[in-house]
Amino acid sequence: MQSLLEFILLRIIKFPEDLAIEKNEEAGFQKYLIKLNEEDYGRVIGKGGKVIRAIRKLAQVRAIKDQLRVRIELVEDKPFTAQ
Repeated sequence: MQSLLEFILLRIIKFPEDLAIEKNEEAGFQKYLIKLNEEDYGRVIGKGGKVIRAIRKLAQVRAIKDQLRVRIELVEDKPFTAQ
């Protein structure tokens, strides 16, 4: 699954050296945390979230084939600050 995510993301993002994918096991799920350069988040999320939804759908198809339960999350290093 990680290789699939890397394959897709490396073709979308502008700063491939900043890509980090971390895998965690959590409550019966394989959770993949994706960290990117802050300029690449917009590319990966896409207009209205279309790109990240498509990536999650592809991961879901692969997970069904491999009989897994998977979650994909984008992680930002900066904490949220309300203004």
